[in-house]
Amino acid sequence: MNSSKLINIGKTTAPILLGTAVYAFGLLYFIVPNQLMEGGVTGITILLNYAFNIPIFLTTLLLNLPLFLLGWKVLGSNQIIYTGIGIGALSLFLWVFEALIDAGLLVPFTTEHDFILASLYAGVTLGAGLGIVFRYGGTTGGVDIVARILGRKYGWSMGRIILVVDIIIIGASLLYIPREKILYTLVAVFIASKIIDFIQEGAYAAKAFTIISDEAPQIADLITTEMERGVTLIPAIGAYSKQAKHMVYCIVARQEIRQLTQLAKSVDPRAFIIISDVHDVQGEGFRET
Repeated sequence: MNSSKLINIGKTTAPILLGTAVYAFGLLYFIVPNQLMEGGVTGITILLNYAFNIPIFLTTLLLNLPLFLLGWKVLGSNQIIYTGIGIGALSLFLWVFEALIDAGLLVPFTTEHDFILASLYAGVTLGAGLGIVFRYGGTTGGVDIVARILGRKYGWSMGRIILVVDIIIIGASLLYIPREKILYTLVAVFIASKIIDFIQEGAYAAKAFTIISDEAPQIADLITTEMERGVTLIPAIGAYSKQAKHMVYCIVARQEIRQLTQLAKSVDPRAFIIISDVHDVQGEGFRET
């Protein structure tokens, strides 16, 4: 493996490590001490911690490991490798922060009355952590893997799958925490979603790519095979050169922005790429009508 490839891997891996560290800190510093909740597999690990005092880092690793192996088999190594890094890093940082708290070196933020402050700070830290991870092509595993698999097999919207699972998990937490804590949790979840959107440079669920390149057909083929996204080739004529060419038009989810950009640049480093906000997307892979 040459040095430039190692550098590129490092430029992607380092932000994922940073993001998972921020996310783990937010969970153990704001969420757990104030008995708030989270969605997805993380929510399950928090519930198990509340009910049976099982370390969160341990259940995070044990629950995500089979999902990661399933995702590797179904989705392939190219789509899942950075998810594996995210899962491992999250488990590691959860263990580190739990050890620091147990040793008294880190004192979590707890409050008996001002839970709105705790939920606001929780939303900011969780959103910042996940936003960084998503921006660099990683995930923290869990429901994201399940949503990708179901989306591929049945065409279901990833957003809807994640939302339904989050509702079920947060609803189940009513067995262990008061209703008002659920409401504060919803505040944290809302703030986190806005922070994620902000870090991802857009408040929309998808982005439209217009790519102008002499290698447009090759770029379109790569997007189809590597990302399994629909692509449209639009005939065009260069105003200066008067030569016929094609433009690539494609809609992707916000966490796929970096991946698509890198795919296009790998074929044609001089490709002209336009990224536009999409206010609403209906169809396969996105919101179904």
